[in-house]
Amino acid sequence: MPRSSASPSELAAPRGEGGEFCVVCGRADVPTVDGECADCFSKRHPLVSVADHPTVVLCPTCGARLVGSHWERSGSSTLLTSEDLVRFLVPLEEVGIRRVSWDETGANPLVRSLTGALDVRFRGTERSCSVTMQVKIQHRTCTECSRRAGHYFTAIIQLRGLEERIKEPSRELRARIARVWDHLQPEVRNDWKNALSWREELPEGWNIYFKDTLAARAMARWMKDRLGAQLKESASLYGRKDGHDVYRVTFCLRIPPGADPENRPSRRASAA
Repeated sequence: MPRSSASPSELAAPRGEGGEFCVVCGRADVPTVDGECADCFSKRHPLVSVADHPTVVLCPTCGARLVGSHWERSGSSTLLTSEDLVRFLVPLEEVGIRRVSWDETGANPLVRSLTGALDVRFRGTERSCSVTMQVKIQHRTCTECSRRAGHYFTAIIQLRGLEERIKEPSRELRARIARVWDHLQPEVRNDWKNALSWREELPEGWNIYFKDTLAARAMARWMKDRLGAQLKESASLYGRKDGHDVYRVTFCLRIPPGADPENRPSRRASAA
């Protein structure tokens, strides 16, 4: 009887019709890539890894995150979220991440230790895996909050009475205008609110300072229509930047007494 020239591994592992088999477990009834089936590959190699030195830079005032060279998600929580952590996950090319749940295993003010349980899809099948990471927290004041703290502005909305000369006591005038302003706030667009820097109380009314002239103009025009107010716009030269003149724009809104919510008849009275 002639001697067989097959190696022991070839004798132990039956080949499929295409002659392929897993060099680790010997299975020939499943597809292989570079000699390994999906089960063996996932046991021997991490399907998802973690980027080097994961760090989240956030503004402690408004919660904005520094992503690249831009601040994003102003108004977010100052606590880490799944959105912060997922961007540090590095899946293999064949891996799609379906779900992730995180457990915090240790924390101090500047470092978070976390374990993530992942549901992924690899080579057509659903699998589970886990990762651990330590995320460094850096606090840095964002551009918008820095501008607010420094009283930076490009436009002003002046809230005034209907007449240039104050005919009512200044305290009552300011209180009336403040009521009108507060009454409108639930209707104000978020991007207009985000452009607001600070407000200042004056004997003749209120000044509302904005970091964005376009937002201030849009809000002033909206308030004019909403309140039946008078609007006047003027600009003054502030300086030069990149060879261009820079202007600060003032929008003077004169608010009629009838815009005060306290002066409006109630629905019950109007129905009667």
